[in-house]
Order: sequence, then structure tokens, then C-alpha cells
Amino acid sequence: MLYRLWYYVRETLVSLWRNLSLTLAAILTVAISLSLVGASLLIREGAARATAQFQEGVEFIVFMVADASPEQDAAIRNVLDSSPAVSGYTYVDKAAAYEEFQRLFADKPELIESVTPAVMPPSYRIVPANPDAGNVAEMARQFGEQPGVKEVATATEAIRQIEDFSTRVSQALLVAAVVLVGVSTLLILNTVFTAIGARRQEIEVMKLVGATNWFIRIPFMLEGTIHGLAGAALAIPALYVVDSQVLAYFQESDAVPLFRGFAVPDGFVWDTSIWLLVIGGLVGMIGSAVAVTRFTDV
Repeated sequence: MLYRLWYYVRETLVSLWRNLSLTLAAILTVAISLSLVGASLLIREGAARATAQFQEGVEFIVFMVADASPEQDAAIRNVLDSSPAVSGYTYVDKAAAYEEFQRLFADKPELIESVTPAVMPPSYRIVPANPDAGNVAEMARQFGEQPGVKEVATATEAIRQIEDFSTRVSQALLVAAVVLVGVSTLLILNTVFTAIGARRQEIEVMKLVGATNWFIRIPFMLEGTIHGLAGAALAIPALYVVDSQVLAYFQESDAVPLFRGFAVPDGFVWDTSIWLLVIGGLVGMIGSAVAVTRFTDV
């Protein structure tokens, strides 16, 4: 049993070294394709969290400037309290906004440390009496013209923009990823095909002395699986780059307060990494399995 294991490991490593250029090409292609898959999943999750503020009937949010005066704030509150068009509202002051920010980024202490409650914009989350899109748009326009208001984000428009953005980017990344996964599978198949061709005479001798098909197949299938797993392992750091650089760009932007929620927890990045390893292993195994199946009768 130990001899067989040693034989499989030895033959796999020899084959990987013998076809080093093809091996590196296959691994890098898998890494790029799975990086795109992972990035797509992170962007979709970030978009879902960015729209989490619109709950319990909230149709639009009035973001005040961070240094709004008490008079400006009181004027907005008076309108909300007296207007029959407003069914209800919730005021989120700087402290509450900062607490929400801390919850969203509980796993990113360095980001929390870079922000203070003083820079967080207070906001009013408003439930209109009539949720019709036209009515909401008109109310949002009126509030947007008030002194001290930085921005008004409507649920329909904000969610549409965020989902539009995430859908377009995710679809583009997934299409590219699917193409590259196909190329990766073909590269792995060709690499194993080349390795089998280089050892054709050896395989013929092994068959003559009674070696089973699976005894011959396993080293080649391990080779393909290693291609996939190595590529997936190289793709995992790319997920953390996307999380810490790309998504962080939205989180730190003051232009659109709603995009501060564009984030994913570290646990999601870890779970995605596991899925990439599984996908990479399957891609490598499938590519090598197709190759070796064609040569079991040599």
C-alpha cells in the first residue's frame, strides 16, 4: 500500500517537472479564471449588503451634510413631522451611523480606525404614505433642494444602480471566467495527453505485466488535480486584493454614502476560497480524466 502511494506521488511529480512549461500555463490559466469567478461573487455579495438599509418600507434616505446646523436639521424634521405624505421616518444620527458602520465592517478594524463619528453623515430614513415611484421621486427632489442636505437616495434608483452595476460587472467577469475555465480544462487535458504520449512505451510495458487501468490512470489524474488546486490556491490571494482594494474604494468614498455598505465579511471571502479550491480540483480532475480515459487500452 505504501509502495503504491509512493509510486503515485513520484510519478506525478516527475510528470509535472517533465512538462513544466505546460504545467505552469495550465496553473496560471486556472488561477486567472477562478480569480474572476471569485471577484464576481464578492461584488454580488457587496451589492446585497449595500442595499440592506432599505428595509421595513424605507423608500428613500435623506443624507445630511456632516456639519449641518441645528436649524437645517430642525427644518427637515418639521417637514417630516407635519407632512401627510410621510408615513414615518427614522433619524440616524452620527453616533448611530458610526455604530452601523462598525457593524458592517466589524471584521475590518483598520477601516473602522480610519473613520470617526464626526465625519459620518446623519440621515433620515423615510417611509412615504404613497410608495408610488413617481411620488417618491418628487419627494426626494423636494428634500434634495433643502439646505443642509447632501444627497437623497431613493430605494428604486439606488437599488437599480447598485444591482445594475453588480450585474453588469459580474456577468462580464463570469463570461470571461467560463471561457477561461474551458481553456484551462483543455490545457490540463493537453498537458496530461502530452505526458501520456511521452510514456506510451512505458505504459505498454506496464499493461503487458498486468498493471490495471486505474493503476496507470491515477498518477495522471493526480497531475491534473494538482494543476487545478494550484491554480485555485493562486486565485485566493486575488480575492483578498479585491476585498481590500476594490471594495474598499467604495467603502471609503464620500461621494455616495450608500456605497459605504459595499462590503463583504471575512467569512464570506473564506467560504468563497473553499469553493474555488473545490472548483479548481474538479476542473483539473475532469480534464485529466478525459485524457486518460482515451488511453486505457494502449
